[in-house]
Amino acid sequence: MMIINHKAISRRAVLRGMGTTLALPFLDAMMPAFARAQAAALKPPTRMSIVYLPNGIMMDKWTPTTVGANYQTMPILQPLEAHKDRMLIVSGLNHSNGRAQYGENTGDHARAGASYLSGVHPKKTEGADTEAGISMDQIAARELGKQTQLASLEVGVDSPELLGQCEAGYSCAYMNSICWRSPKTPMPMEDRPRIVFERLFGDNESTDAKVRLQRIKQDRSILDSVTNKAARLRRELGAADQIKLTEYLDAIRDVEHRIQTAEKQTDRKLPTIERPAGIPDTFTDHARMMFDLQVLAYQTDLTRVITFMMGREFGGRTYREIGIPEGYHALTHHQYNAEKIAKVIQIQTYHAKHLAYYLDKLKNTPDGDGSLLDHMVLLYGGGLSDGNTHLHDNLPVLLAGGASGKLKGGRHIRHPKDTPMSNLLLTMLDLVGVHQDKLGDSTGHLSLA
Repeated sequence: MMIINHKAISRRAVLRGMGTTLALPFLDAMMPAFARAQAAALKPPTRMSIVYLPNGIMMDKWTPTTVGANYQTMPILQPLEAHKDRMLIVSGLNHSNGRAQYGENTGDHARAGASYLSGVHPKKTEGADTEAGISMDQIAARELGKQTQLASLEVGVDSPELLGQCEAGYSCAYMNSICWRSPKTPMPMEDRPRIVFERLFGDNESTDAKVRLQRIKQDRSILDSVTNKAARLRRELGAADQIKLTEYLDAIRDVEHRIQTAEKQTDRKLPTIERPAGIPDTFTDHARMMFDLQVLAYQTDLTRVITFMMGREFGGRTYREIGIPEGYHALTHHQYNAEKIAKVIQIQTYHAKHLAYYLDKLKNTPDGDGSLLDHMVLLYGGGLSDGNTHLHDNLPVLLAGGASGKLKGGRHIRHPKDTPMSNLLLTMLDLVGVHQDKLGDSTGHLSLA
């Protein structure tokens, strides 16, 4: 027998313990049976996710040869084949403001990152007087953040601590972040999983290693003190909600365990690896942990806007775990050497495997009447197409997710040459309910029909 009442658990309901606040996932109990038809306000929100790829793409191994549906997935995107029905590949877009102007000549990597989400040409400077444009994610965060504890989350896998001049007279600030809160203020990208976790769930914002290590030595999960409260809440829930709550708590415990394991490696000597203490040894472990944290952030509605840099422009990361000891950026300047090109394709396919992991997690995480992936628009791509010659036209663009019914996947769309990428950014803002008339060099909103 179903008990019908007007009582509903608030989406802002929390479990408290150790000074830690954990928001709940979206549960059926938040929408009483009597009020479901009128509960539009409780429908899951539409989120925005941006995953950035540095140093260009081998576009002939990315771009389908046909448009519309029934296109053949190219080699680099082959790991994403299972999500084809939720993917929209868009070709023909460019960032003209990423190109050299005013006699600047080199500096394409700096301009690629700085213009990617803003469509604005960055000021060439080696000093602190950097200037770009407000990025699209931060425009979304200003509105969507009114409903969440965190307006946005900016994360990556490379240390954001480069200082000074990085490329051809451009400040490292243009490399460290693609997110700009204001024309003069880039947002720091956090690469340390522990700090991201503490920002989301912990009460201690300290970056002091001693503080974090002391927390590990307590030899207990942050969930220990909320177990009884969770048990009491579980008794009030239906069977489906009990499963959701259990999976949610298990996911948090799993992430916490793996973060603690990584932090315990701080005493290990890691030759040839220059990373802050507590960061996993491999790219795979690091990237997946960051993706797991992003899923938790969306699941708990702590934020609805997340930007993830899968690498820094001009960065020299190596991929020894897949047998490639050479720096990635250097390989992208392959000068048409077949052996180097093969390694670049291998790395870019490797990146796509990590996106597939993320999409799997989003698809398998219940959210309202669907999944997190159903209620999201995700942008996967970068500010350069051909990394060898630093082209800013025909950029690699892939959209994923259902955008709460507003985005149709399973297609390849080709727009006319030199269509501004900024037009797509405006359309993405519309998909999450944030209207903007102009962004950078935009000429209007982009049709995704």
